[in-house]
Order: sequence, then C-alpha cells, then structure tokens
Amino acid sequence: MPDNNHPVAVDVKKPAGPRKAVGLPRALRGSHGGPGEAPLGEPFGLTNFGVNLTTLAPGAVSALRHGHSRQDEFVYILEGCPTLHTDEGRTRLSPGMCAGFKAGGCDAHQLINETDETVAYLEVGDRTPGDEAHYPDDDLKAEMIKGQWRFAHKDGRPW
Repeated sequence: MPDNNHPVAVDVKKPAGPRKAVGLPRALRGSHGGPGEAPLGEPFGLTNFGVNLTTLAPGAVSALRHGHSRQDEFVYILEGCPTLHTDEGRTRLSPGMCAGFKAGGCDAHQLINETDETVAYLEVGDRTPGDEAHYPDDDLKAEMIKGQWRFAHKDGRPW
C-alpha cells in the first residue's frame, strides 16, 4: 500500500529536506564553514540508515576525524577531489571512488577539501542505537542518546 506521507522520488539537485549543519559543540566547529548536508533518506521516512548529499567548500572538512562504535559509514565521491585522512594517512580521492568504515571505531576518518573546487559526495550511515564516536585528535567523545548526539570532554565533563 502506498505511503501518502512520503514522495515516490525526489530531485537530488533539489532535495526535499533542508541542508543541515553538523551539531558539534561551538568551541570545536572551527572557522572552515563545515559541510552542507542535504538529507536524502528522510523525505522517504527511512529510519534504519541515513543518506546525505554533502558538499564541502574549498578549505572545509567533513567532520573532526572520528570513528564510530556501532555505525558503519560509506562515502561515494561525486564531484571534486577531497583528501581522505585516516589512521593509515592521507589518500586523494576523485569522482567515482568510494570508501567505507566498519563499525568498531578502529579507523578514524575525515574528508578534507584542499582544492579550489567544491566537493560533493554521498554519505551513508546506519542508525544503530547506542552508537558512540571517538575523536583521537580532539578532546571530545560523543554518545547517541534518543536520536541526539551528546558531546563531552574525554574525561566526561559536558561541553
């Protein structure tokens, strides 16, 4: 039976949902502008995984370098040539390349736009309850509680 509350399809160039900013504590957001994310799964009512069309302006980063305890992540590069920074080092990506990060937090990662061109990519992640994120380069830890990220210092003090 059709679901009249959700569209059958959306134009990726005109996503149905508003672009959202990453919800880091203000002191850790930096001045780079951060990514712009258009949620592509939410218009369809998807709840088990998220899909975002993400853009990075020149000089922007996708997020602080991080890994997840329960969330698998996958990125597919559509435009531009970001640098993938992982525990293994830095790798230049180009359109058509993809990268995946298995749950368990064993490979912290981020994308960095070190070019003068805008980068666009799809990011996919599951929404397993109880996920935690670790940030090896920053005094930060995050915990998913009732669908919202809660941020604290590594010693447990709240941000």
